[in-house]
Amino acid sequence: MTSVALDVDSVRADFPILKQQIHGRPLVYLDSGASAQKPEVVTQAMSDYYRRDHSNVHRGVHTLSQRATAAYETVREKVCTLLNAARTSEIIYVSGTTAAINLVAQTYGRANLSPGSEILVTEMEHHANIVPWQIACELSGATLKVVPFHDNGVLDLDQYRTMLSDNTRIVAVTHISNTLGTINPMAEMIRLAHDAGAVVLVDGAQAVPHMEVDVQALDCDFYAFSGHKLYGPTGFGILYGKESLLEAMPPWQGGGDMIKQVRFAQTTYNDLPYKFEAGTPHIAGAVGLGAAIDYVSGHGLSQIAAHERALLDYAQAQASAVSGLQVFGTAPDKAAVLSFELDGIHAHDVGTVLDHEGVAVRAGHHCAMPVMEHFGVAATVRASFGMYNNYDDVDALFAGIARTKDLMSA
Repeated sequence: MTSVALDVDSVRADFPILKQQIHGRPLVYLDSGASAQKPEVVTQAMSDYYRRDHSNVHRGVHTLSQRATAAYETVREKVCTLLNAARTSEIIYVSGTTAAINLVAQTYGRANLSPGSEILVTEMEHHANIVPWQIACELSGATLKVVPFHDNGVLDLDQYRTMLSDNTRIVAVTHISNTLGTINPMAEMIRLAHDAGAVVLVDGAQAVPHMEVDVQALDCDFYAFSGHKLYGPTGFGILYGKESLLEAMPPWQGGGDMIKQVRFAQTTYNDLPYKFEAGTPHIAGAVGLGAAIDYVSGHGLSQIAAHERALLDYAQAQASAVSGLQVFGTAPDKAAVLSFELDGIHAHDVGTVLDHEGVAVRAGHHCAMPVMEHFGVAATVRASFGMYNNYDDVDALFAGIARTKDLMSA
């Protein structure tokens, strides 16, 4: 079959926010790695829910509650299909990737870690996949070990193999680095971890919007992602977990909907997935995520990935021609992230000038301070591309970089 290229002009028309001007210039949004913009179908779906169907889920026999519950649970089926999970009971609704990782650290971690246990993370992790494991180590007496990466952003797999041991209980690794764009070889890493007797949690926040993910093919034990990076709403995300592990884990929070029966003597917890979903959930968030999944699935994740890779190649070619510009993260297998610094110019100054040119980028440590320490820099500028970006956006970025150099050298 011949793959149909992504119709970027049509996609851009679906995102009303892109029609505005910033400081008198058309908005060029290159910060999708932090949070992607939302197509109108997502905001409309959430608005329709609030205007027509809002009620609490799983609690009422009246029509509104039944409609809200049906919409809410239909999204679980869509996520199951998106990730190719075996069953919907393995799909846990959370507030985002951070909450998902904390849930695993505080449930599976608390039950399975003890003095002498080891947790492996990598040097390229987001803080959300570092700090929860540090807390778990403090509570359990386990030890956190860090797998380094090479200067080109490629993980040191030899070190990873060496650091795995009989004491390794958990491997927590990002699928795609939010700062370097590196796509880690997850299937191989998961196989090696399982051979060592460890379970694997994958931070998929940067992967799910940009590539097809099959949790059964990967054979990961846990997989987490956030809706807002997948063109959906903030405050809603997903934890996938293998049913056997989730069944054995204690709940993280207590309250409504995660119980079957409550007595002062003893409480009986609900079945999966509800055992981990205490309290009134972000129902509109689920509806919005469902609309976002339909949207990206309709365009095709493989087509989106190919388009973003072409943009990255175009941007990297331009970057190589700019004197004094250093790119961080040059792995051969990487997602559409361009992190860089301009010699002698602070990242925040670059970001400020670019903003006045209408170009939105991220400037800072990107919640990945160990990556900054690896390269001996305080901050970088990060341009991260989404399905709505085009070659004109890349040209605007580098015109802004040229403007920055002119201003700062004057």
